[in-house]
Parts: sequence; structure tokens; C-alpha cells
Amino acid sequence: METAPGATQPGQTSQDRIASVQSATLTGFIAGLAGAGLLLLHRVAALGWAAAAASTIDGLAGLTFWISVAIAALSGALFGITYRYAVRQDTSSYLRSGVIFAFSFVRGLALVNVGAAVSMMGWPFLIAITESLLMFAVAAAVLELALRRGWVATVPGRMEAEK
Repeated sequence: METAPGATQPGQTSQDRIASVQSATLTGFIAGLAGAGLLLLHRVAALGWAAAAASTIDGLAGLTFWISVAIAALSGALFGITYRYAVRQDTSSYLRSGVIFAFSFVRGLALVNVGAAVSMMGWPFLIAITESLLMFAVAAAVLELALRRGWVATVPGRMEAEK
């Protein structure tokens, strides 16, 4: 059954769309913050605090830092929307952790230069996936808190198999 253009799908009320924007905003902000913290820690380890802070402001290093933070925030926003719809009102910890792990693996593997990772016996893959896991786990925890407190509405109903 097709729906006319502009018509609302079942479950897609304006309140549902607002809740999706809320979850995207919240998780995007948290993931961007976590991503910025992780990126800064990498720079601090390589350059020291003063040089790391300075490298976020000027030139190509500053530009790459802020673009990376923006990408982390966008990834977090998309994660938040997906997570909210995937978990609905289901209490399965496997479903919740599965969404977190799926996003972590996709983002973590995409960040790594394969040639460098192979030559370093896979360590860059492990580090990138772990960092992504941390970022999405923190975003999920904050979104779970918001869902439980009613700050962001859950998606009504459980996911059911299509007939």
C-alpha cells in the first residue's frame, strides 16, 4: 500500500519527528564532545597540552580537528535516530548493544588506513573501533537516560516482523 507524497506514515506524527530531532541533537552533541575529547587526547600524547590546544585553532591541523569533530557529531546524530527506532520499547540488552557495536565497527573500520593497519598487525583497527565504541556507548547511555526520564519520547510499540 503506497502513501501519497507528504502523507504521514503510521507512527510518524509530528511529536515523533520532534523526538527524533531531539535524540539526534542530544546524541550528536555527546558524540561530538566525546570525539573532540578523544582527538585532543591523541594530540596531547603526541604534542603536549599547549601545542595540542594550539593545533585545534590554526591552519590545516585546526581545520581537520573541527571537521573530524563535526563528522563524529553527525555520526552520533544518525546513531541516535537509529538507536531510538531500533530499541523502541524493547528491553533486550542484545538489541541495544548490537546497535552500539554495529555503529562502532562501521565507523571504526572506516577511519583506518588499511595498509598502515596491516603493517601494524591490526592495532589501528582495534583502537579506532574501541574509540568509536566508547563514543557511541556514552551517547547511548545519555539517550537511554533521556528516554527513561521522558525528556525524549520513545517510539511507540515493539518492532514486529513484517507480514
